[in-house]
Amino acid sequence: MSAGGHLDRRQAVAELLKDRGDLLVVTGLGSPSYDVMAAGDDDRNYYLWAAMGSAAMVGLGLAAAQPERPVLVITGDGEQLMGLGALATIALRRPRNLSIVVLDNGHFGETGMQPSHAGQGIELASVAAACGFPVTETITEEAGIAALRGRIHAREGLSFATVKIAAVNAARALPPRDGVQVKNRFRAALGFATA
Repeated sequence: MSAGGHLDRRQAVAELLKDRGDLLVVTGLGSPSYDVMAAGDDDRNYYLWAAMGSAAMVGLGLAAAQPERPVLVITGDGEQLMGLGALATIALRRPRNLSIVVLDNGHFGETGMQPSHAGQGIELASVAAACGFPVTETITEEAGIAALRGRIHAREGLSFATVKIAAVNAARALPPRDGVQVKNRFRAALGFATA
């Protein structure tokens, strides 16, 4: 499969988050956070800043703490490549309510669009499958996004999807950058005290 794809990242994320119900969302660094923000800020979005490679593990912790809620991690290929070991841990824990979606443009978009390992042949869905994820897929067409959204909301079990997007940096839609504020509003959305 070639580097990246042709899908529009903003359209793909907006489709994933349409009619989100009680979905909790964790975003990876950079463009995935901007994409989720562009789709509509929500107190149930947990935007990560300065945590390269940890989006999937934050998603695992959240899925374990909130087993009755669907949890979606939306991250990029560069960020997920920094956390490959997380995939093995997640596969062994196998939370039924966790879905990981990697927006794969085959490049490190935040640092100048250098080709990433995914852009040079590493297929992240295959890595997740080798780690033991029960459901993995690579999405290259728009119709696959709506089907993926349905599976996430149906909570069919742990899943991993690579969405092949175009190597284009969209305008930044910056979410809140105050980590304490993001944490507190997320906790409040879950019904917990924020002090």
